[in-house]
Amino acid sequence: MDRLTVRPPVDEELRTLAELRWDWIREKGERPTISRGEFIASFTRWACQNSSSHRPMIMLRGREIIGMAWLALLPRVPTPHAVERSCGDVQCVYVVPGERGQSHGGRLISAIMRLARELGLERVTVHSSDRAVPAYKRHGFSSSPRLLQAGMTTPGFRSL
Repeated sequence: MDRLTVRPPVDEELRTLAELRWDWIREKGERPTISRGEFIASFTRWACQNSSSHRPMIMLRGREIIGMAWLALLPRVPTPHAVERSCGDVQCVYVVPGERGQSHGGRLISAIMRLARELGLERVTVHSSDRAVPAYKRHGFSSSPRLLQAGMTTPGFRSL
């Protein structure tokens, strides 16, 4: 069995992350509104343009990418106590179907949380599926009665 590695991707691997994201949407039974090729080009371009605010981690078995997770960074308004402040949001944690049930998602969450600590983030949030809530709780996440959200209705946008 090939060794598992978790690390940030290199630019040449962003196309594979786009393919994983495409496959994830198709797996959920959703129908994309653009072609696979258009999406892969747009996703790759977006990932390069947003590399300072969205940090991916990948999981590889040998040389094959089998999972990904993203940490979105958000600067916060300075206070007299801390001029430089940021928080994060875990996004797009995905493991390919044949590799699920082996704690790979948990390893990706651990890697993202290590990165958040290295970056000195104040807090990290996640919008999780019901199935993944236990994994996030095992990694220190908890529910908060003060964290509120409002769903926005935007034409042409599909909410997760």
